[in-house]
Amino acid sequence: MSTFLIADDHPLFREALQAALLPFFNDMEIIEADSLHNTISAIKKHPDIDVILLDLTMPGADHFYGLTAVLDKCANIPVVVITATDNEESVNIAMHLGAKGFIPKSYTSRKMAHAIMNVLNGGTFIPDRYIDAISSTHPEMLTAIELVKELTPKQLLVIKCLKQGKKNKEIAGELCVTEATIKAHISAIFKKLNVTSRTQIVLLFEKLDMVN
Repeated sequence: MSTFLIADDHPLFREALQAALLPFFNDMEIIEADSLHNTISAIKKHPDIDVILLDLTMPGADHFYGLTAVLDKCANIPVVVITATDNEESVNIAMHLGAKGFIPKSYTSRKMAHAIMNVLNGGTFIPDRYIDAISSTHPEMLTAIELVKELTPKQLLVIKCLKQGKKNKEIAGELCVTEATIKAHISAIFKKLNVTSRTQIVLLFEKLDMVN
């Protein structure tokens, strides 16, 4: 039996995806989540999940922040991005961050099922048209992605707030921590990213579209 976590905020899509996959997987068990918070909770509650099918734009996910947060919680569970955001840059970032697959929502049920089977068998999957693009990723993007992978989910949350122009006190209130904790996070971020200003952090993340 395969246990799937479908993480998408649209109930009709979750229902349609489940119905589409049912003919291809015997004894399939489906766990559903409609936000990043509920996805993390489901991962903690169900350690026997075989694969996570993750949307990049559900509440709390903020594009690639959600992917990094999920990957941080499930190092041994393959994560497959299933999204309407179908472009070369998104595939590059998702796969280099650690996703095992990238499936456009425009795919037929058969193509989706075969892609997921490939991941469950230990492989990876991206659309054929992006294979050459993955192997020729710009060095600058790879360097930025490797830097981002060093950050913790909490530090990524702080960066999201920095991009929104929030001050330390506002960030501390939103994350329910002290200003001293936020200052410590920012100092650690400066060190990991080898930058000296908040502006440099925001510019780096705008390149990767990591946070909204």
